[in-house]
Amino acid sequence: MLPEAARAKTIQSLSNREAEALFYDWEFWARPNQLPPPGDWLTWLIMAGRGFGKTRSAAEFVLREIRANRAKHVALVAKTPADARDVMIEGDSGLLSISPPGDRPLYEPSKRRLTWKNGTTALVFSSKEPDQLRGPQYDLAWGDEIRTWYYPQETWDNLMFGLRLGEHPRCVVTTTPLPLAVIKKIMKAPDTVMTTGTTYENRANLAPSFFKQVVSKYEGTRLGRQEINAEMLEDVPGALWHRANILYKPAPDLVRIVVAIDPATTSGEGADETGIVVAGKGIDGLGYVLADRSARVSPDSWARRAVQAFDDFKADRIIGEVNNGGEMVGLTIGTVRQNLPYTAVHASRGKQARAEPIAALYEQGKISHTQVFEELEDQLVTWTPESGASPDRLDALVWAFTELMIEPPKPQKEFMIGVAT
Repeated sequence: MLPEAARAKTIQSLSNREAEALFYDWEFWARPNQLPPPGDWLTWLIMAGRGFGKTRSAAEFVLREIRANRAKHVALVAKTPADARDVMIEGDSGLLSISPPGDRPLYEPSKRRLTWKNGTTALVFSSKEPDQLRGPQYDLAWGDEIRTWYYPQETWDNLMFGLRLGEHPRCVVTTTPLPLAVIKKIMKAPDTVMTTGTTYENRANLAPSFFKQVVSKYEGTRLGRQEINAEMLEDVPGALWHRANILYKPAPDLVRIVVAIDPATTSGEGADETGIVVAGKGIDGLGYVLADRSARVSPDSWARRAVQAFDDFKADRIIGEVNNGGEMVGLTIGTVRQNLPYTAVHASRGKQARAEPIAALYEQGKISHTQVFEELEDQLVTWTPESGASPDRLDALVWAFTELMIEPPKPQKEFMIGVAT
């Protein structure tokens, strides 16, 4: 990448046609760590902060390999097909946006396919359906934001088994850091090369308001260290949950599903979130986290979110903590819908005592997540009994699995909302 003054001088000396060609010359614009590293590697892991330019780096690498006829069959893997479309294909730094007008691929969303003039094709895959990757073969792959994938290890394994065409198949992975087991394995693999970087490196191409209103808010925080500085933050000493104990797999048929609520007693920007977690117990006797609908919203809004979750997952009961809000949970939900089965639970023991049996179930492999729930999982692995924080999502999860998988010492207060007991 030339210095700013040298680039400006070069651009001013060009004709309109030359300037248009230069606009699409990535090596002219890219920072050195946005270009593919040399060497005989299989996986290029770009693990950097938000706004670093990960997507552009990966998309340009994919296009370079296609134009050089080194890639004829490409796999594009994202959390969902919509994520692939919105980021990898149609996004500001996606494959369509960065391609010159005369060299753009044909995009057929219904077929999950892009086709270039030289015959190269790329297929879109979703981490929600990892078995889609069984069978097809590729010489190039791009996996985007692996930390968000529904079934990260299974999707990654199937992708690697299919990366077997050509003389030198390769894969580029773009993600912000999260100490998932699959990311750690990729990092440690001998055929992986890694690029790291921070949000600040791309400051010239990001809106000033982003740094003033967003980055400054999180600088110095644990979340900022991860999302801005791209630090891989490991488990917190004293935390009851550990990343290695959070398993991911699809839920089987479920015998019970509950929606658990840990209510915030106030709303507004400075208020706590209301924890809303959907969990189920499978026919295999194991527990599954199905959804995290937590939010910082008004009582009416969290009640509507909980009732919607009840409908979406065909739950059989809503569980609500009554300590902070008294009968508020049942009464508030009753304003949204009457006659819902509801259990009011009272925290007679401390938070640590309630959480320890559920953390033990995770350690025993008896609870799995059906996808990566970033905010919930971050709360699980960072909360300690000494932290003093209000772990709303954690509390809701604990109430859900206490109901589903731990025998209560005595019957809880159960009734139909709106029906006198």
